[in-house]
Amino acid sequence: VLLQESIGGLAIHEGGVYVDVTFGGGGHSREILRQLHGTGHLYSFDQDADAEANIGTEAEDNFTFVRSNFRYLHNFLRYHNIEGVDAILADLGVSSHHFDDSERGFSFRFEGKLDMRMNKRAGMTAADVVNTYDEERLADIFYLYGELKNSRKLASVLIKARADKPIVTIGDFLEIIKPLFGREREKKELAKVFQALRIEVNQEMEALKEMLYAATEALKPGGRLVVITYHSLEDRMVKNIMKTGNVEGKMEQDFFGNVQTPFKLINNKVIVAGNEEVKQNPRSRSAKLRIAEKK
Repeated sequence: VLLQESIGGLAIHEGGVYVDVTFGGGGHSREILRQLHGTGHLYSFDQDADAEANIGTEAEDNFTFVRSNFRYLHNFLRYHNIEGVDAILADLGVSSHHFDDSERGFSFRFEGKLDMRMNKRAGMTAADVVNTYDEERLADIFYLYGELKNSRKLASVLIKARADKPIVTIGDFLEIIKPLFGREREKKELAKVFQALRIEVNQEMEALKEMLYAATEALKPGGRLVVITYHSLEDRMVKNIMKTGNVEGKMEQDFFGNVQTPFKLINNKVIVAGNEEVKQNPRSRSAKLRIAEKK
């Protein structure tokens, strides 16, 4: 997604140190590696074992794969004795292979276990969430992370259904919630429900917050932070950190009224995918690219 625009935003020089915190299918990392030579190095993060299989033979001495959640960016840079990096890239979209693999439970298109863990070694699954959370907590998740207007009704129906038998599979789950949505908006609403559960299972908002603060610290002066977002919650967080230096968007001003922020915006308006890219890759339709430079 937005390959040329995001790689261009990194302002790569061949001897620099770069981090791709979302390796996924390896597309962005491969393009960064193509432009590195000599002492240039790329560190790529992914917590998913499946992502490791996408490492090609082109990655040799100037590439390090870190099998970890990007929330631990600070720890791993310290472990590798990296004091500062030249740019950090984050593509926050879920890899298409997650949606296409029925065993992972990310999509309502397939039958399978209600799982949704990005890291299969992690503890809690989506089934655990819908079977153990109380009604209020479930309603909050659907409202905050899915922006669903009928979040309370959804939670109530799930609580009643699980009293009869545990909700184990995607089929079980859909049977309970589908009647709540009109036919014409069913797919959109189900996508929001699944998004909300996925965010909760993988603690995506907390992880993003930790990564953004770690990235702010890790970047050298003049270093670039390049982030592709896909929904309003993560986009708001990224926009806030770039404009104000914190994820809440609290502006601190100096004596002269200048906003105190560690970043300078490179693009004031978000960059979105062109018609041609959207045709080839429908996922890019909701993508927004933001670029900032450390002062």
